[in-house]
Amino acid sequence: MSRKGLLWGGASAALLLFSAVVSLSLGSARLPLSEVWGILLHQVPGFSGGAGFAAWPESSGQIVLKIRLPRVALAIVVGACLSLAGAGFQGVLRNPLADPYTLGVASGSAVGAAFLMLTGMQFAGLGQWTIPIVAFGTGLLSLAVVLRLARDQGKIRMETLLLSGVVLQAFLGSMVSFMVSLSDKVVNEIVFWLLGSLALRGWPFAGALLPYLVVGLAVLLAYARSLNLFALGERQAAHLGVRVERTKVVVLVVSTLMTAGAVSIAGTIGFVGLVVPHLVRLLVGPDYRLLIPLSALLGGTYMLWADTIARTLLSPTEIPLGVVTAFIGAPFFAYLLRRKKGGGRA
Repeated sequence: MSRKGLLWGGASAALLLFSAVVSLSLGSARLPLSEVWGILLHQVPGFSGGAGFAAWPESSGQIVLKIRLPRVALAIVVGACLSLAGAGFQGVLRNPLADPYTLGVASGSAVGAAFLMLTGMQFAGLGQWTIPIVAFGTGLLSLAVVLRLARDQGKIRMETLLLSGVVLQAFLGSMVSFMVSLSDKVVNEIVFWLLGSLALRGWPFAGALLPYLVVGLAVLLAYARSLNLFALGERQAAHLGVRVERTKVVVLVVSTLMTAGAVSIAGTIGFVGLVVPHLVRLLVGPDYRLLIPLSALLGGTYMLWADTIARTLLSPTEIPLGVVTAFIGAPFFAYLLRRKKGGGRA
């Protein structure tokens, strides 16, 4: 990796670590940063503490390790998945304003989850995993429909792909609204899930989503050179040796898998895949060899701070996570549109 990559990667990793420690200290019970550091370092084999770390109550250790740390880990994984998905979509569609939700995957996942909540089958058969698995399946079905609609003579047309995604998203969104209107007892549960939340999610959820992050990161890094050449146009990329159709399908499928996995666990959380890759692009340029790993690191940081705000701003009441990301992302999106209209780097 280049010196520039090492510099930005180290700074991003340090920012993520610092943000995680600060997030662990914040909540209804405020904990000193030195105490949080001591609790975390005490879990490292061979580390038994030191003069710089005072003893801490057992209750503090329980709060950090069993309540907050699993949620922090899940926020990092969800944010990284959504940011990587956004980078993948923007690279293939050659549009820095593209979003992981463009293809209707989030709406497809929401339809499956809302249907289970409406019919009272949230825990039927698979317990707490029923909603994530069904939402994941309906998200993949949405991708299959969009790809089928966009395929013309064996090729995926980008214009048709975007239009198909918008149409399907509108249709599925109306289905979710219809189910909400039919619901009396679980309407609040459906709406809260649609707005996104990491509440009541522990280590099993983070562990289930982690393989999608690892595989998605590896695949996108393998296609980083091809995504760089995509910026020249599909015909030029093909002349330079890029298998255009294969690249589009692989990147779209992997990005959709990460989006569907994140949505099936955390609900519908918007703007992460739009804001983070674009911010990274403004910082380090359009090289996907840097943009992809930095999107994962900064995406985890972005989601971590959004979740921290959601659970602490009006504590003990928790704000839906999607509301926080929308409050941050919508003005940023308007700013990007203004820059693009004015001929800026966006």
